This record gives sequence, structure tokens and C-alpha cells, in this order.
Amino acid sequence: MNAGPGASSRSALAALDRGLALVLCAALLAGCGSTSKRGGYYQGDGPPDRAPADLAEAEDAVPRVEPLLPRANRPYTALGRSYTPLTADVPFRQTGAASWYGRQFHGNRTASGEIYDMFAMTAAHPTLPIPSYARVTNQRNGRSVIVRVNDRGPFKDSRIIDLSYGAATRLGIVAAGTGEVEVERLTFAQIASGEWRRPPAGGGTAALSAAAAGTLPSGPMGSPASQATAAAAVAAPRWSVQVGAFSQQASAEDLAARVATVLGFSEDELPASHREARVERDENLFRVLVGALPDRTAAVSLALQLERLLGRPAVPFSR
Repeated sequence: MNAGPGASSRSALAALDRGLALVLCAALLAGCGSTSKRGGYYQGDGPPDRAPADLAEAEDAVPRVEPLLPRANRPYTALGRSYTPLTADVPFRQTGAASWYGRQFHGNRTASGEIYDMFAMTAAHPTLPIPSYARVTNQRNGRSVIVRVNDRGPFKDSRIIDLSYGAATRLGIVAAGTGEVEVERLTFAQIASGEWRRPPAGGGTAALSAAAAGTLPSGPMGSPASQATAAAAVAAPRWSVQVGAFSQQASAEDLAARVATVLGFSEDELPASHREARVERDENLFRVLVGALPDRTAAVSLALQLERLLGRPAVPFSR
């Protein structure tokens, strides 16, 4: 179930109750891969005729420890691709594009069997446990929202999460249809202890999570070499600015060449390291990136400069 540019034509499936029959669930979810476009949302979908005046200031979902629903967390297949939802209480962090879904699905059942409320702070994710809670952060403007994951989707390689219209409004991505976000699952331990109430420290989340997972280079515990290596890994630049993303490598390389040409005339405004564009593969997506920056603040600043110089969207991006 998606709803950003990219498209879905699932009006014939929208009435199915995914919470009552798993076999029907797979059929319904498959509709997320359609590619008919209409503005910043799926064909037949869109914003409400009238939204609450204070929706941009709406409260976060309030996390609580809830038992997982077996029927909503079984392995399944959608659009020929198999998915295995998480069922363990483990940390999860992911960066990529978010989309939203709205009025077409308002009042229909979600994968949890609950009624979808487009104004509530909820989301659909292919593999996060149902139900669970996640903090979603817009990497361009720094806005965050805590959502309750109660649905499945999206099923396009270019997107990682489908937000309710309300959550997308909070993050400021409704008009564009999509936006680069970081998704961080709130574990049962974080919820029970109240740790989720403390916002994450800005910048460096990807490297810090890698350190916590034990993926930093190993060495004798406490040795100077080990400490230096770990410190260097955490201090290394982690942020860039994305100026395009494509399913075809040739298209990405073409844009990178054109971007480098334009930025080559900006010696007075940009250092040499910010006048070059590179292509990085991210699963089935080829991202065109500029710069290697130490934190999100620097990435936001560069993104604003690039938008002005290039005349195209530029979005802070971190791995």
C-alpha cells in the first residue's frame, strides 16, 4: 500500500479485508507495485477534501508494548518478491524514501485488521513487526514523528515506508509526495524504560549503530590501535547530498556528469570536494551524490546551495 509519486492502482482491491484472510492479504498487497501516477500520490488516491486545521501539530503515536499479531507477521510474497517480517525485539534502522497514502484507503482495513485512519500517526512497512512503533525523521528538515506500524507496503525498491497522510503532513512531505527519511524502530526495552521520549542525537546515527552492532574493525580490547580505528570510523563523514536516483546506472552517470559540469563553474561558492558528483549503488537504485559531510546540518546547508545552483531538488542523505 503506497502513496507517493510512483503510483498504485488498487481501487479494486481496497475493499478486501487483509486482517481476516492471509491469502487475500497477499493479493491486496501486490497492488502496491502499480506505476500509474497522478501528482504526488497514487491514481485514485490523494489528500482529503478537508483536513484538521491542526494536523501539522498533531501528537505522536504513544508507544506501548503490544503483543505481535501472528497473522500479520507471517512470511508472504508480493509482486513476486518474498518478505519475512521481523518477529524479534531487535533494533532496526533504515534510510531511504518515504511515500504516503490517503483518502482512497481511509476507512479500509490495514494488515493488522484495524481501520485505516489517514489522520492518525501510522505507517506501512514491508517487514517491521505488526504492531510496532518507529521514529521517522525527515532528513531534509529534521522533523520527526513517531508512528505505529500497522500495515504492509510499500513494494517498490525506491521506497522503504508508506506514511499516513497525517504523518506525512507532520514531516512536510505531502506536497512532494516522497521524502528522504530515516526509520528507527523503538524496541520494547526503549518503550518500557521511557527511553523513546529522548530524541536521538543529531548526526552520525548510521556509524553509531554500526559500532553498537559490533561492525567496527576489531582489535585487542582497549588497545590504542583498536580505539584509534573505532574513533576514526565514528568520525568519518557519513552524509552526502542526493541530487537524483535512478533504476538505470546509465541515467545516473549521465546526471552525475551534467551536475559536475555545472558545479565546475562554482569555484567561488563551493570547495573542490563539493563540485564533483558520484554514483553509488543502493540495491536496485543508483544514487547521484555530492559531498562527504560530517553531519546533517552541513548536508542541509549544501543541499540548499545545490538546489539554487542546479535548479533541481537536492536532499541530505546518509547511510
